[in-house]
Parts: sequence; C-alpha cells; structure tokens
Amino acid sequence: MKTGLPGVRGPRSSCSDLERRAIYAPVVLTNHILYSRSMESSDAIAALAALAQATRLDTFRLLVRHEPEGLPAGELARLLDVPANTMSAHLGTLARAGLVAGTRHSRSIVYRADLERLRELILFLLKDCCGGDAALCTPLIAELTSCCAPLEAVQ
Repeated sequence: MKTGLPGVRGPRSSCSDLERRAIYAPVVLTNHILYSRSMESSDAIAALAALAQATRLDTFRLLVRHEPEGLPAGELARLLDVPANTMSAHLGTLARAGLVAGTRHSRSIVYRADLERLRELILFLLKDCCGGDAALCTPLIAELTSCCAPLEAVQ
C-alpha cells in the first residue's frame, strides 16, 4: 500500500520517478526548449498546510532570510526557542512539502529554504490574479517588487 500525498516530495511520497519527471513539462518557445515546473493543487495544499502552523511558518521565514547560506537545525531551534526534537519534526514536515532541504555538514544538518518552490507557490496563488485586470494587480506586484529590489536600486 502506498503512503503519502501524491505530488509531495519526500521519503513518504507515493510518486514514482516517472511521475516526478513528468512535473518538468517542456515548453517550446521559438527554437528553445525551456523546462518549467508547474505546481498542482495537491502540491499547493501540502505547502500551505505545512506553513499553517506558527513555528513552521517562523522557521520557513527565518530560512528565507538566511538564504543562500541556510542555518543548522540546532541554530534554528535555539533562535526560535523550540526543543531540538520538536524542530526536527517541523523541519521534516516542511521538507516533505518541498519547502526546505537539508544538507549534512559534518555532524550537523544545514537547512535552506527552497526559493524555487516558494516562487511556484506564489505563482500558483496569483496565476489568475484579478481576472487579468492589470490595474488591480499593479499594487500587489509593486509591493512584491519593492521588497526584492537590488541593493543598488534601493540606495
């Protein structure tokens, strides 16, 4: 019997390798082939469910702020004043939703936010924003753009 949610990355995923590769759907533009991932509703639900808990949301936001270096699991637990075993469980939930990934460095695991997955989630949520009325979307896009402006443009 398969366990896990379809489309959710992680050790308990029920997706086969073939299904995972199908996520990378080729899009043909002129003479170039671009590979882009499109998020399915089940992926978005899993990501939003993982973020629908205060400690996990705080953990994810902290990891986003510490990109690209990431943070060790123990440091995350210390900064958020959470027991190490509790933080481990929260990181596991975020990892299964594809929002974070851990890399072993010696005796610790350094976690990083998956910014590509965050981009996919935001695009999924905004895909049909405002029914195509640019005037309604402009303030939202302007606010998102200003928070991510290059340093030289901000100064």
